[in-house]
Amino acid sequence: MSHTLPTDIRLHKKSRTLELIYGDINYELTAEYLRVHSPSAEVRGHGIGNGVLQTGKQLVGIKGIQPAGNYALKIIFDDGHDSGLFTWEYLLDLCQNHDQHWQDYLQQLQDAGASRNDGMIARG
Repeated sequence: MSHTLPTDIRLHKKSRTLELIYGDINYELTAEYLRVHSPSAEVRGHGIGNGVLQTGKQLVGIKGIQPAGNYALKIIFDDGHDSGLFTWEYLLDLCQNHDQHWQDYLQQLQDAGASRNDGMIARG
């Protein structure tokens, strides 16, 4: 279990990133990446296939972070979203599999004709 715990966590509000340090490995995750991959029911839905594609989150920031017991981190976003608890295991997965998760998200946006920056459906 302890291998999933970061040795340090740094919030960089100006660059809108969260830095997670695991020993000698540093990961920087953007607020947008974390917001669109929030483990909340609002984002993931209440069942398989019920997730809601998050659009228009390119400029979202992180207002704060709070520990949730010994198992998770609560991230408070500046768009008012604060209901997802990012478990240590999930955060490590987001770090280690960043490129694949990000490409999947971009593909979902493209398939939906949606945008990262305005939340509007692109009109052909």
